Amino acid sequence: MRTGFLHAVALTLTATTAACSSGLSSLDNLPPAPIAAYRLGAGDEVRVLIPGLTAAEATNVTYVINDRGQLSLPLLGDVDAGGQTVPELQQSIATQLAQRQLLNAPTVSVQPVRLRPVYILGEVKTPGEYQYRAGMSVLAAISVAGGYTFRAQQDAVEITRTVNGRPVVGKATPADMIQPGDTVRVHEKWF
Repeated sequence: MRTGFLHAVALTLTATTAACSSGLSSLDNLPPAPIAAYRLGAGDEVRVLIPGLTAAEATNVTYVINDRGQLSLPLLGDVDAGGQTVPELQQSIATQLAQRQLLNAPTVSVQPVRLRPVYILGEVKTPGEYQYRAGMSVLAAISVAGGYTFRAQQDAVEITRTVNGRPVVGKATPADMIQPGDTVRVHEKWF
């Protein structure tokens, strides 16, 4: 009888502990953000300067990459930009200008103006959408959102990131780097 009672207590404690754990325990670690150059995507805003083709007053003109991953540029029309680095996009535009014989030896400058925002949710003081800054860590993103609440689990967060067009969910530490478009969710601690 006593063995049955101890077994029941052990099962109850196990069930209680499992019910109180956060959703982070079932997640794999998020692969680190690549150190390679940032790849442009839908929603990124860039400035495109082409000496000999853009006037000096056009330096304030910016273009937003649409949901198809394209920039709509004068004279060239829709140019594929999604998934490319800034140098790759510069080369692509220069090649198209040369092929259409608009310029003999075009020099193209693409400058990122505003990258996709990050979304910070859960146990932070001011959840919401925030502007991404280059080199932003999880801790820096949480600081932008006002810091942790007193209920926050502070040793790991959940991040949803789009990789090759698919959402990937994983956990990350406060020191890990985030990328534009990431959703950072801070879970509640139970004990």
